[in-house]
Amino acid sequence: MTRRAAEFLQEQWQGRSSLILLLMPLGWIYQLISGARNRLYDLHLLASQRLPVPVIVVGNITVGGTGKTPLVIWLSLFLQRAGFRPGIISRGYGGRARVWPRVLALDSDPDEVGDEPVVLARRAGCPVVVGPDRVAAAQALLAAHRCDVVISDDGLQHRRLARDVEIVVIDGQRRFGNGLLLPAGPLREPVSRLQRADVRITQGTACEGEHSMELCGTGLRNLASGETRAIRDFTGMAVHAVAGIGNPDRFFAKLRGLGLEVQEHPFPDHNRFHPEDLRFGDAAPVIMTEKDAVKCERFARPDCWFLEVEACPDPGFGTLILDLLKEKCGG
Repeated sequence: MTRRAAEFLQEQWQGRSSLILLLMPLGWIYQLISGARNRLYDLHLLASQRLPVPVIVVGNITVGGTGKTPLVIWLSLFLQRAGFRPGIISRGYGGRARVWPRVLALDSDPDEVGDEPVVLARRAGCPVVVGPDRVAAAQALLAAHRCDVVISDDGLQHRRLARDVEIVVIDGQRRFGNGLLLPAGPLREPVSRLQRADVRITQGTACEGEHSMELCGTGLRNLASGETRAIRDFTGMAVHAVAGIGNPDRFFAKLRGLGLEVQEHPFPDHNRFHPEDLRFGDAAPVIMTEKDAVKCERFARPDCWFLEVEACPDPGFGTLILDLLKEKCGG
């Protein structure tokens, strides 16, 4: 999908235009098929595969970026500090590998395995395995590493993998749009699906029953040299902001909030960048997301930087996760 098409859809999904009314019957069909599939799992007519270790799924019920990847990194580091040995599985969206699952290394090619898994492998401090079949990915993870908890990056709707804890991440700005299912709205599942989740965490302003989370900028890292500089070094500077993510406007607003003068360059989510995409005809720095940076570093110039961010959930979130693991997994 092109950037303009994605932006148009997101705009339409915030209301109920004549186009949305035309798409509503398709949304009803989507809901019927999705609901029937979930019912088959609820009745155990479709089998879920249970692993010998607890599984935590971090997902959402809407399309587009909500902050799952930074939260998965935070959760992995938090569990390691608590004495666990976590491992991560991911679908590897956009990866072109012919053989799955794949155990990632720090230098794995994002074109082969997807951009988000490469960020996870570099930042989460634990093993990462990717593959469209999450059960096979989890089994490969446990065969290769002595993990005692599996974190699934996304996969809320992948019910063939049994889970012990479900965390749903919500976009506090867009919320659930017009409340309709794809393609008439942004929902993968009805809003009522939230009632079955163990934890709801919102990037931005949380509502009742939700934990809150912010993405905190920690510095800027140069793609060519690896040099890290403080954000204040760029305050007041005109920059080119590049974002090929689900919600580029949030990234642009983040940079403005940090005091930068931003010229926006949005791209489609999971965009495959080329050198010419980063050339704007002047000497202003180019700043992008880390997810985009892993795809651009092999041809990046010295004026290319990415914003390092970390998830900052509210203080009670980590305690709740540990309590849920104790409750659901026998201590």
